[in-house]
Amino acid sequence: MKPLAALFGRRARLRWLHLIIGGALLMPYFLVGTVLVGMAGGGEQLFSSLYAQLVAFALALPMAAVTGFFALVRPLSVAAARALCGVPPALLADGPARTRQARVRTAVWYTLHLALGGIISGATLALPPFAVAVTALPFFAGLRDTWLLDGPEALREPWALALAPFAGLAMLVALALAAAVAGEVLARRAPVLLGPTPEDRLAAAERRAADLAVRNRLARELHDSVGHALSAVTLQAGAARRVLDRDPEFVREALSAIEETTRRTVGELDSVLGLLRQDGEPDEEGTAYGPGLDALDGLLAHCGAPVAYEREGGPGDPGAVDPVVSREAYRIVQEGLSNALRHGGGGPSPVRLLIAVRERELEIVMENPLGERPAGLRPGGGRGLRGIAERAVLLGGRAEARPYDGLWRLTARLPLTVASPTPVPGTARRAEGRR
Repeated sequence: MKPLAALFGRRARLRWLHLIIGGALLMPYFLVGTVLVGMAGGGEQLFSSLYAQLVAFALALPMAAVTGFFALVRPLSVAAARALCGVPPALLADGPARTRQARVRTAVWYTLHLALGGIISGATLALPPFAVAVTALPFFAGLRDTWLLDGPEALREPWALALAPFAGLAMLVALALAAAVAGEVLARRAPVLLGPTPEDRLAAAERRAADLAVRNRLARELHDSVGHALSAVTLQAGAARRVLDRDPEFVREALSAIEETTRRTVGELDSVLGLLRQDGEPDEEGTAYGPGLDALDGLLAHCGAPVAYEREGGPGDPGAVDPVVSREAYRIVQEGLSNALRHGGGGPSPVRLLIAVRERELEIVMENPLGERPAGLRPGGGRGLRGIAERAVLLGGRAEARPYDGLWRLTARLPLTVASPTPVPGTARRAEGRR
C-alpha cells in the first residue's frame, strides 16, 4: 500500500497538481518561444517537429527565470509550496524577496518549477490517451489498423496484443512515478531556494526583538503601576482593619489614601492601554505616556509609608529632565516604594529618597531598613528589580540594588536626555539579588 500511496496518495496528487500549475505558467513563455522559432524557421512543420518544440522550450526557460527576479514571485511560490508540496511553513521565508540573494534563489526555483511542470504537464496531456488506446488494442479491432501499430510486423502478433494492456498500464504507472519524483525534487529544493536567507533571518529576529521589547515594556508598566497600587492598598487596608474600633480618624485617612491611590492607578492604567492602542509609540506631540517626576509628590503622599524625600537641582522642574527619563525615573521610584512596603523593616521613617540632577545624569537613591526576617520568595518574584535594571539600561544608564550597612539600597543613574523616545531592544543588566 505504501508504494501506491507514494504514487497516487493525497500528497502525490497535490504535488502533481503543483506541477501542472507550473506547466500552465510556462505556456506564455513557451508560446513566445514558439513564435521566435517560427520566425527563424519560416514556420514550417512547427508543431509537428519535436526539435522545434524543444528549442521553444529551451527559449522559454530564460524568460521564466527573468520573471522570477520580481519580488512578489517569492510569496506566491511559497504559498503554493506550502499548500501543495507539503513543505513545513517554518522552512520557508515570508514576504517578498528584497535582497539579491533571495531573488536569485527565487528565480532558480521558479525556473525549476516551470521546467519540471512543463515536462510533466505535457506528459499528462499526451500519455494517458495513448496508454488507454494501447490497453484497448486487444479488445477493439479497429484500433489495430491505425497508426498505433505502425512499425514492425511483430507488434501484430497475438502475444504482443496480449501484452498491450500491461504496456498501457506500465505507461500510466511510469507517468505517476515521474510526477512523484519531480514533486519530491521540488519539495526537497523548496527549503533551500525558498527558505529564509541570512538577511531574512536577521529581519525576523529584529521583528521578534521589537515585539518582545513592546511586551516587556507593557509588562513593566503593569507591574510597576498596578503592583505598587495593590501593595499600598493592601498595607493601608490591613492597618485600617487593625485599628478600626479604636482609631476612626486613622481609618478615614487610610480610606482616603486608598481612594487617591486607586484613582491615580486608574489614570496610569489608561496610559498603559494607550501604549496598546498606539503600538507602544509616543503620542503625536512626542511626549511619554504616564506620570513623571513632577507627579512624585502625589505618589509619596499616598504610598502607605513615610518617606524622607530630598532633591537636588529641581528634578521636577519643566525642562530639567527629558520627559522620557522623567517618566522612567517615576516608575523606578514607584517600584522602589513597592519593595519597601513589601520587604521593609518598618519604623517611623523607613524610606529615604534622594533625587539629584547632576551635570549629565539623574541620580536616584532609595534606602529602607531590612526586615527582621528575609521576605519569602514569591512564584515569579524578582521582576521588579529586573524591570528597574531594564529601564535604566534601555535609557543608557545603570541601576543596582543590594544590602548596604543594614539597609536595602537602590541606586539608579540615568542620562538627563535620550536620543530617541523609543528604546532599542538590548540586554538588560540584572540587579543583584532577588526581592
